[in-house]
Amino acid sequence: MSCHCPGGHGSRRDFLRVGALSGLGISLSQYLELKAMTAPTSAKVQACILLWLDGGPSQVDTWDPKPKSAFKPISTNVAGIQISELFPKIARQMDKLAIIRSLHTEENNHGEATHYAATAHRPNPGMKFPSFGSIITKETGHRNNVPPYVQVMEMPKGKVYDEFFKAQFIGAQYDPMVIPNPNPLAGKGQIQNDVKAFDVPDLSLPESLSVDQLDDRRSLLKLVDQTYRRKVERAEFSSMDTFTGEAWKMILAPEVRKAFDLSQEPEKTREAYGRTGFGQSVLLARRLVESGSRFVTAGGYKGQAWDTHYDNDKLLRDTLGPSFDQTVSALIADLDQRGLLESTLIIAMGEFGRTADINLDRGRDHWCYCWSVLLGGGGIRCGQVVGASDEHGAYVADGGVSMGDVFATVYKAFGIDWTKEYMHPIGRPIKIANSIDDLTGTPIRELI
Repeated sequence: MSCHCPGGHGSRRDFLRVGALSGLGISLSQYLELKAMTAPTSAKVQACILLWLDGGPSQVDTWDPKPKSAFKPISTNVAGIQISELFPKIARQMDKLAIIRSLHTEENNHGEATHYAATAHRPNPGMKFPSFGSIITKETGHRNNVPPYVQVMEMPKGKVYDEFFKAQFIGAQYDPMVIPNPNPLAGKGQIQNDVKAFDVPDLSLPESLSVDQLDDRRSLLKLVDQTYRRKVERAEFSSMDTFTGEAWKMILAPEVRKAFDLSQEPEKTREAYGRTGFGQSVLLARRLVESGSRFVTAGGYKGQAWDTHYDNDKLLRDTLGPSFDQTVSALIADLDQRGLLESTLIIAMGEFGRTADINLDRGRDHWCYCWSVLLGGGGIRCGQVVGASDEHGAYVADGGVSMGDVFATVYKAFGIDWTKEYMHPIGRPIKIANSIDDLTGTPIRELI
């Protein structure tokens, strides 16, 4: 079955579109095609939350502490595993987490590295590659009425990094629904206490439009549609009837609006996650996977906040470290208490790591040759460290891991065949778990 929007009917398709999702990246009807095209997975892992640390966090100051770090290593609740003193709350939950300390990637500039981290492919001017979030969405299918792939984060202004998290040639219906920062004042040093201030416009009717008026408009739509059909008869109409009808139902469905409604959360829970952009983005991610979303990318920090070329230690100590420790520890505890930890995979990473040496501006620069990723939740064996860096945290000393290996591990957790290839429109097969030298990634045996 074809998934693309046929040419020559743009105005009609625009008229049928429900809500304003086109301005956020995708229409509701495109999401609904997922349900008709893919079968649900029976794997243990049902959803993934990607905590995107835009800019690239320092491995030696976080998950792979080394002597050149200003932060002391502390013990965790797993014997033999130490992490930075910046994360005392996470240290008490290490039995529910795993660390990869030997990730090696191939790009050392933000744009190219972000593309590589999202797709496991180096940028190619003649081709665009689907993100692994889009691949997971395609392969696992739709659950309930909620959007299966949601992005709750802000990309650096003036960049095209959001393109790297899209589906590209596999179909726009697998693009993420991009929603705004649920705590918009946090980036200005303020706390957002008005729980009604966050609103997803696509899931609510304008104040000037009542349900009765909506019914009238639907009647008008039906009349226009009948006239159109008399002029153009296409087999696509039968499926469009289904998608359009479900889109109307979805936009009015209380359970869908409820999934995005942070005011449903007790104040104690909102405070536990942290009244910051990151904290509330991650809380929203939990609500979405609980309601049926398959893949949610949560950011919430300002663009490239982890790009600590200047004042690395100060930024980590005063801002980045405390908020991350609070929010991630709250997420793990919350998922566990709700019985969702076993079915939800958590990944925390940026596009690369940082240099072992401090520069003249008291910062650390880009480094892709050895860095760390934090994983947790379902589908993996936690309470362990995979691989090792050298004494400075600069190069892989043991158990090198590629981005393709990470993807293969995630896919296996979902029950997806990681050896699968998609055929690009130019006729070239594309590996969904592409590794270095165009090899296929391998699931990390220690983790799964």
